[in-house]
Amino acid sequence: MITLANMPSIQIEFLGEVPLYIGLGIEIVTALILGAAIGYDREKKMKSAGIKTNIMICIGAALYTAISMLNQQHAGGMADPNRVGAQIVSGIGFLGAGAIIQGRGNVIGLTTAATIWVVAAIGMTVGSGYPLIAGIFTLTTLIVLKLLNPLYNLVESKKEYKSYHLEILSRGRVKSTTKKIILTYVDDIFKVSEEVLDVNQDTRLLNFYFKLHPRRMQELTKEIGTVIRVEKVKFHVNEDMLEEEE
Repeated sequence: MITLANMPSIQIEFLGEVPLYIGLGIEIVTALILGAAIGYDREKKMKSAGIKTNIMICIGAALYTAISMLNQQHAGGMADPNRVGAQIVSGIGFLGAGAIIQGRGNVIGLTTAATIWVVAAIGMTVGSGYPLIAGIFTLTTLIVLKLLNPLYNLVESKKEYKSYHLEILSRGRVKSTTKKIILTYVDDIFKVSEEVLDVNQDTRLLNFYFKLHPRRMQELTKEIGTVIRVEKVKFHVNEDMLEEEE
């Protein structure tokens, strides 16, 4: 029987041994904040795994890990918390697989699936009693999600860029979201237009005109294809703009 006298404790980095409920409170709040930070980035891009999904994954992984470590204490070291961790890693793969969509020969949603996998790892780190380390990995993940595309633009040769016309068919408004995604790939958008094809179903056709490296164009269309309410994405080289440049 657990009483106040023999209440178990939790090891938290820099704080050492802390009472059970205080330690669990620190881990839950930390997991909530870190999961929300990554989820907010995905939510802004209207991905299927947004704030609530990433929070639940992070908190769940933290809780499973923390409880498995408590069970090890009560079992006198006979229980192995690594077995629970292994199940978290394999189990989160099912969520990742659900985020990957196969459409028209293109696999999309890989970044979302990888993000879910990383968030689970962050939750496990929190549950193991290392909230600061989990925070560092969360910051690293956000840097990758936000800054990698601008770095690509710096190293790509501007001479290889082509002028493109990107068409996006959607059910509902996605102009603001898709524009933000495109601006992470390009320095400037030359022209944007939107046409309502069906008022009743709110079917819209968005047209974007910009310059981008051909290798990055495939990545851009796949990312836009993962946005909720986007039905179809296609692009072609804008011959009119090429003639003007010549």
